[in-house]
Amino acid sequence: MTAEQAVYLLQDVYLGTLKNESRITKKVLEAVPPNKGEYKPDPNSRSANELVRHIAAAENRFLETVINGVFDTNPSLIPENVKTAQEIAAWYEERFARNFEALTKISGEQLTKMVDFRGMFQRPAVSFVMLGLHHTIHHRGQLSSYLRCMGAKVPSIYGESYDDAQARKVAQA
Repeated sequence: MTAEQAVYLLQDVYLGTLKNESRITKKVLEAVPPNKGEYKPDPNSRSANELVRHIAAAENRFLETVINGVFDTNPSLIPENVKTAQEIAAWYEERFARNFEALTKISGEQLTKMVDFRGMFQRPAVSFVMLGLHHTIHHRGQLSSYLRCMGAKVPSIYGESYDDAQARKVAQA
């Protein structure tokens, strides 16, 4: 991959999708009720709050991989005093905005730098944008399947959700 190809991929293909998906992710994170963060559908599952933290931290970790040219395997980036899903969603939004801005200024040489992923594979840094996005979408789907079971409303993701449609009908009545 050339530096020019990497810049094209990032600027003309990835960034618009990344920004749109981040808005959806924030809505799903915020939908977890403050008193239901410990909900798990199964003893072997992560709790809702564990998933919220994982999604928020991992997506930003993947973006910072592109920016810094190295995959950081250190534990969570989210401060321990950021506890509720709503607080984590706010942290996510702020960190994402900073990382997104940095991505808009990154060079083709930075984007084509080979990055090692935990000794499993090496890829150009730019590929970690989509790797991270797919990771987020996977876990966001997991979390969204918890919501109704917790008594929460499911936000619209790729089309109007049942809950948003019902709210719209009530508002129109």
